[in-house]
Amino acid sequence: MKVIGLIPSRLESSRLPNKALLDIEGLPMIVHVLKRTQLSKQLDEVYVCTDSKLIADSVEKHGGAVIYTSPSHINGTERIAEAASSLTGDLFVDVQGDEPLIDPSHIDAVVNYHKKNLQFEIILPTIPLLDFNNPHIVKVVKGMNSQVVYLSRALVPFNSNEYLKHLSIISFTPEGLWKFATLPASHNEIIERVELLRAIDYGMTIGTFNLTGDCFSVDVWEDYTRAKIAMSTDQIKLKYA
Repeated sequence: MKVIGLIPSRLESSRLPNKALLDIEGLPMIVHVLKRTQLSKQLDEVYVCTDSKLIADSVEKHGGAVIYTSPSHINGTERIAEAASSLTGDLFVDVQGDEPLIDPSHIDAVVNYHKKNLQFEIILPTIPLLDFNNPHIVKVVKGMNSQVVYLSRALVPFNSNEYLKHLSIISFTPEGLWKFATLPASHNEIIERVELLRAIDYGMTIGTFNLTGDCFSVDVWEDYTRAKIAMSTDQIKLKYA
């Protein structure tokens, strides 16, 4: 199977402007994501998908490949769907461009799981949630047969002894990605501001499984400060080409 990694990235962030190009240990954040994604053993090709020339220039300066996309997309999944339309692959893996400490082994685990569970159109892995009350973190509700039944910024499910957050490595079958991108935004997607609720609302199948470890997105200034501290002792960056 041919598996392609796609990293959506944009400059326009209301909570942390220009965050893709913020410096972390001498490299822009998007370059950390690129380098770590390239370390995956399961991806055959990796592209950054963006409408920003500044991001594209930074990526290409560090040896990465870029696919230019429309500035009109309302979320990263739509952006990678446009990029994927020019490519041929058996799985497309969305690696979010604002997680500079992403673990390449997590990408490998997601791809391996999807290869064995092709009944799911989408695979969304989870890791244990410790910061329960953070509305920036999306929580996952898992039903029977390892299927995701809901996603929320609220603390769900109620009175649980284990909360899960989704890891921003999302694997799509080509058909699943095309379907998602052609569907209109759904009611729950809009009110929760969680793009994959569109898939659930329209009856698409999202599978999930648990991973260990941690990773976090850089959404606000405090996250950026935390990322700089964590990167200072990170070992994966020593493997960058």
